[in-house]
Amino acid sequence: MTAKEIRQTFLEFFKSKGHHIVPSAPIVVKNDPTLMFTNAGMNQFKDLFLGEAAVKYPRVVDTQRCLRVSGKHNDLEEVGIDTYHHTMFEMLGNWSFGDYFKKEAIECSWELLTEVYKIPKDQLYVSVFEGDEKEGLPKDQEAYDLWKQFVPEDRIVLGNKKDNFWEMGDTGPCGPCSEIHVDCRTAEERADGKGKSLVNADHPQVIEIWNNVFMQFNRLKDGSLKPLPAKHVDTGMGFERLVRVLQGKTSNYDTDVFQALIQFISAKSGFEYVGSAEPGEKGWNEAVAMRVMADHIRAISFVIADGQLPSNNKAGYVIRRILRRAVRYAYTFLNLKEPFLNQLVPVLAEQFNGVFDELFLQKDFVQKVVLEEEVSFLRTLATGIQRFEKYEGGKIIDGNFAFELYDTFGFPIDLTDLMAREKGLSVDMEGFNKALEEQKNRSRAATAIDTGDWVIVNEDRETEFVGYDLTETETEIVKYRKVTAKGKEQYQIVLAQTPFYAESGGQVGDTGRLEDHSRQFWVEITDTKKENGVIVHFTDTLPADLEGKFWAVIDEEKREASENNHSATHLLHAAMKQVLGTHVNQKGSLVNSDYLRFDFSHFAKVTDEELNQIEDIVNAKIRENIPLKEQRNVPYQEALDSGVTALFGEKYGDFVRVITFDDHFSKELCGGTHVKATGQIGFFKLTSESAVAAGVRRIEAITGQRSAAVIREHFDLVKNLTALLNSPKDFVSALGKIIDDNSALKKEIEKSITERAVSLRTDLEKQIQNIDGVNFIATTVDLPNADAVKTLAYAVKGAVQNLFLVLGVVIDGKPQLTVAIDDELVKEKGYNAGQVVRELAKEIQGGGGGQPFYATAGGKDASGMGRAIEKAKSFLK
Repeated sequence: MTAKEIRQTFLEFFKSKGHHIVPSAPIVVKNDPTLMFTNAGMNQFKDLFLGEAAVKYPRVVDTQRCLRVSGKHNDLEEVGIDTYHHTMFEMLGNWSFGDYFKKEAIECSWELLTEVYKIPKDQLYVSVFEGDEKEGLPKDQEAYDLWKQFVPEDRIVLGNKKDNFWEMGDTGPCGPCSEIHVDCRTAEERADGKGKSLVNADHPQVIEIWNNVFMQFNRLKDGSLKPLPAKHVDTGMGFERLVRVLQGKTSNYDTDVFQALIQFISAKSGFEYVGSAEPGEKGWNEAVAMRVMADHIRAISFVIADGQLPSNNKAGYVIRRILRRAVRYAYTFLNLKEPFLNQLVPVLAEQFNGVFDELFLQKDFVQKVVLEEEVSFLRTLATGIQRFEKYEGGKIIDGNFAFELYDTFGFPIDLTDLMAREKGLSVDMEGFNKALEEQKNRSRAATAIDTGDWVIVNEDRETEFVGYDLTETETEIVKYRKVTAKGKEQYQIVLAQTPFYAESGGQVGDTGRLEDHSRQFWVEITDTKKENGVIVHFTDTLPADLEGKFWAVIDEEKREASENNHSATHLLHAAMKQVLGTHVNQKGSLVNSDYLRFDFSHFAKVTDEELNQIEDIVNAKIRENIPLKEQRNVPYQEALDSGVTALFGEKYGDFVRVITFDDHFSKELCGGTHVKATGQIGFFKLTSESAVAAGVRRIEAITGQRSAAVIREHFDLVKNLTALLNSPKDFVSALGKIIDDNSALKKEIEKSITERAVSLRTDLEKQIQNIDGVNFIATTVDLPNADAVKTLAYAVKGAVQNLFLVLGVVIDGKPQLTVAIDDELVKEKGYNAGQVVRELAKEIQGGGGGQPFYATAGGKDASGMGRAIEKAKSFLK
């Protein structure tokens, strides 16, 4: 079976068991502060496990794009070295939300593996949670007894908490799990009877293939386990490992999931891929490099396609780090010194066409971003290598220097170690690890957030957003918690009903007040965000009494200003597609009460003419006063078929909200708040256009009262300038003439000053004192600027041999000193103008410096100038 057939068989099998097929969530996580990337199939269902959202389908099946490169689930350093770890991978999963539990999950997994995929039963082992006395958790006897129906007891392994109790993080949904392992060794090797002992022993051919997680608990902050409202099934099967088993390979990288990429790399680099090579053998380093590149380009491409560009912080830095790791391996072991990784993007996009179309539809954009990142890093890499080549520190490379290469130039420690060994050197690994740990500690301290557990105020209350229709509503507090970050305490509140829009889709969260029912007391709501589908209100203080009824009231003025900017963003997007082309897609946005920011895919600077066209179209649509057409709960496919614009990287449900301003102009999927008609926006004004990254441009604009204020300010400016110019008919020409005249006058003045400086040379030469063969001059001069003083000093220096010159000048009330010394005096007598001027500057309460033959200084006290000139003679030897 091909990889595509294996994936489709999984989905169709569970569909036949009553499961609803759902699409993969984006790999970049939004609305969950605990995660940057989707690292497990269950992430998108977290709110269902916690009982914080209604269950639409009690049974679902999917294939989820996942990324594990940091934190608790971190496989990065194993990638490429072994045969089965990956950064980006697919997790095939079937899910039950309070429907079936252990019995059905185990029966389905066994049927699919043995009867549909035909994996020999005698190659399979299963593991069951053995219990944990400290946690007060018993052995999972139910799962054990269920498995006995399918496998002999000598193939059931009892696993500890590390192996058989699944937790996504320090807190959150968790439960015992039952894994299925497959022994892929040869028949001769399997005959040794040691298969059971190799389960969970990191044997490369005895691997976990499926994990049935039985979600029963929620791990609280204090470490205790609280039963979930309902029992759920969360299963995950590594797609790449499954393909390997079904295609009879000994490595995930030998399957058709990776071979197209690897063979492309091999052909282009000229190195043969020797997948069977062991460490130290010929072809090992090259094989590792090819595996790293084939794996990493998948993670890089899908993260960029889902809307996260490489950058220097957070999620952007993670993806930049992965990209640089791939480039380093290509550079070091495959001799690929020019950008190459980007060439893999079209190969990968074609492979996933029809599976994850997000990448195929954006392949040109993704390739451009990867190319720019490669070019930038290859420059950095070359600089780092030069830095290494110049290192002078004996036989041992200092740990701090190795860390500098790692931190500044992106060198992994193994690359530094390799380069050191080539020179017969070694690396101070202890020092490197110490510096690395110190950096990690600084990072942890800077980002540490102490989040308390939720305190329930009103049990079993549903939460509802009413902000599309209301700006205030009567409500109750459902729960709250305390959060401490950077030493500041805040509280987060969940309300039963709320008009507060939670930050999402680029629109900032509402602010406002939570008033008690008498409206005499209130607390300020400083922000509103969404966490796993739950609207969370931020406040610095809690109400004195948490019980009873409250009024949730948003700041209407800020909301209306944000709505102006949000609706204008929709009009802008549509106008840009008209002017620049249909390739334009949103790559990020910010909508607040002050302005709008819109990032979009485009490969050239937008010209002034194009910007004017875009602005004109948007303002024309505003003047049309197009009424808002809002459609809620539209079936997703029906919305797409109607021609709606959907954004890459967004997670859409089965039912969506469609925002339309003219069916033939702007029609988008959007959860934000909007004006009732475009005329409310008032006026739209572009304020800037710039580059953000490769293939990504940024436009900023203002609307409503803000645009009116800016236009008035600019109009007043022009009016005042026109008055100053005596109201010329052609304002621009008149102003241009003044600028030209001013420039000509400046040149005349500069010429006059230069001539005056040169004429002073004769006067100065008359003041020469010959002291032991040194032609000494120390005096003050009257010149208007430092350039004139410099011109004079060099004129005298060029005319007088053995010169020791000190000039003092006061410009705009501030004293300045200049010292010029003949080059021969510097060589023969050791004079140094920089040292001299620093000493003299003390007399005018200043400082300065320069070269041995010319230096300057400035000061604060002009009254000390005479003392400085008098002191100059003391430096003659």
